[in-house]
Amino acid sequence: MGVPPPVAPVVNGHRRLRGPYTIGGALLRALVPVAVERSPGLVAEHDIEIRAVAPGLRALVPARRQPIEDRLTEDERILVPAPRRTLRLANGVAEFVRDCLEGPRTLLVDNLHEADPADRELLRVLARRVPGLTLAVGSAEPPWEGMRPVEAPAHGGPPGDYIASDGTSDDPRAYEAYLSLPPEERARRHDRRAAELRADDAAVEHALGAVPYHLEHGGDPDAAARALWAAVDHCVTEGFLHAVVELGSRGLRLVEPGSELWWRFTQRTATALAGLGRRAQAQELYDQARRVSVDPAVHAAAAYGTAMLDARDHDPARRDLARARGWINEAIAISTLLPDRRTRAFKLGFDQNARALIELREGRADEALGLVQSAIDLAERDLPQDAHPVHRMVLFANRAQLLARLGRTREALADFDRAVAIDPGFPDHYLDRGNLLFGTGRTREALADYETAIRVSPPLPEAYYNRAELRLAGGDLEGALADLGHVLELDPGYLDAYVNRAGVLEMLGDHEAARRDVEAGLALDPGNAHLHAVLGQLETEAGRYAEAALAFDAALAADARLASAWANRATLRFETGDAPGAVDDLTRAIELGEDAALYFNRATALDALGRGREALSDLRRALALAPHDPDVRAALERHDKEG
Repeated sequence: MGVPPPVAPVVNGHRRLRGPYTIGGALLRALVPVAVERSPGLVAEHDIEIRAVAPGLRALVPARRQPIEDRLTEDERILVPAPRRTLRLANGVAEFVRDCLEGPRTLLVDNLHEADPADRELLRVLARRVPGLTLAVGSAEPPWEGMRPVEAPAHGGPPGDYIASDGTSDDPRAYEAYLSLPPEERARRHDRRAAELRADDAAVEHALGAVPYHLEHGGDPDAAARALWAAVDHCVTEGFLHAVVELGSRGLRLVEPGSELWWRFTQRTATALAGLGRRAQAQELYDQARRVSVDPAVHAAAAYGTAMLDARDHDPARRDLARARGWINEAIAISTLLPDRRTRAFKLGFDQNARALIELREGRADEALGLVQSAIDLAERDLPQDAHPVHRMVLFANRAQLLARLGRTREALADFDRAVAIDPGFPDHYLDRGNLLFGTGRTREALADYETAIRVSPPLPEAYYNRAELRLAGGDLEGALADLGHVLELDPGYLDAYVNRAGVLEMLGDHEAARRDVEAGLALDPGNAHLHAVLGQLETEAGRYAEAALAFDAALAADARLASAWANRATLRFETGDAPGAVDDLTRAIELGEDAALYFNRATALDALGRGREALSDLRRALALAPHDPDVRAALERHDKEG
């Protein structure tokens, strides 16, 4: 069977060609120039994704949404995007490709097994989200869903062969001839090829792949180290963490241990490893820094990094906050002694902010707030007014979070406003401010923040999820359902979206679809209490009472504070003739949070047991909580007549 026409020439996906998005860049180079002419608005809508994935197109695609970090020097760019940023980029590219294609097309890719994880993630998103695109892949790895394996289209030479005139030899004879050359001649050829690539129109992309590779095999190790550092710095800013680890590790092999560039490679590589959850490897780099360097700033930064490995571990069971406190105290002690006032103010403020995280996780929000305030005071007193804006933004946002936790909502909102004003293109602070506004009942303003986050960012699942919660609270079940569906289109692993959508579908009576979401969610988290609770409701509706009881029991075993599970198990027990059990479950639910419906239902169960006085008391409490509820009023009137 044939395949649709190709969207681009066959792509060699090896990451050492054009870096982490060798495949994605090739796809965009085929589509964007035409789209600029035909659909400039579509290109502008995806400027962030295009400029990140295909930096060689930046001259063609101006930045419409530009974060403040793009305008700062290296020492002021302190934010490292989370690993999920590449998923946002991949979804943006997929939407762009979907809207560009004017019929079925095929993307032919070879050497996928040598592609960067960011490219592989992109291909999976394309396969899932672009129905008109066929992926035909010649690769040494097993195929995955949405991929069509084919014979290797064009590239059959030795993996990693970047020797011939175009940098990717497809002729084994050329490679064999290269191997026969003296080492000096091989080095000259690599240097010459690097120079040719640097003069190419796509030099910015070759600088992330082929250029540093050739220089590493050339005759100037210092030039290779500088090229690798430039690639690392670019990839850190964009959040290409796997590429940072690979490039940084290669750079470390070329530089003198203890040198300034060695430390920069060490710090960035360790930071990327930590972001990817590769804690032991990050720890080893920090330990090595302590063994090699006598620079106080290096020891302070290594102590900070080690503390954060413990404090930020995604698994609470692996966190060691006491050890983290010891390391951050060491960092603070060293930073306090740094001689330069401005450097000291920045480094010490950074460390105090980190210790605030530890204090917060140990339950001391007031102490955490004091530390963040101290860091802000240092910045305002000892740093130039226009220096380190991102550092200030982070401090204001963190102070806002702490103030919100302490119930000081007005002050928290003012700090979120400050953070947003520093970088209006940073989406996360709109989400945080929106959540605070939503929690205080200012739903219109919260909605505006969620929708601003959607506009300023590549596709952001969290923003749609938050908007779904807001719509759900307002009774807009269809709107919430649409948003939750989009969340799962963007990220099929978003567990909370399965939980909420299953609940919405159950409320809308679509039990079959709700069950599918429950099953998908339980495949991700088999012990999820909320999903077992929804499953219990579905089994109750289907009349499978024994299965419903098992599901509710599983929910409560996982989370005994889940009031909805107690309430719904009470319904099951009442319907199956266990009124005393229903009263017990409703009592537990009420202890977790008063609600008129809970009191009304317990009154019904108490009436069935002949405990009319207690039932009347519950109905009166229900009326106090919901004075306009007609069912409560009718039940009270019935009690009055019978009394």
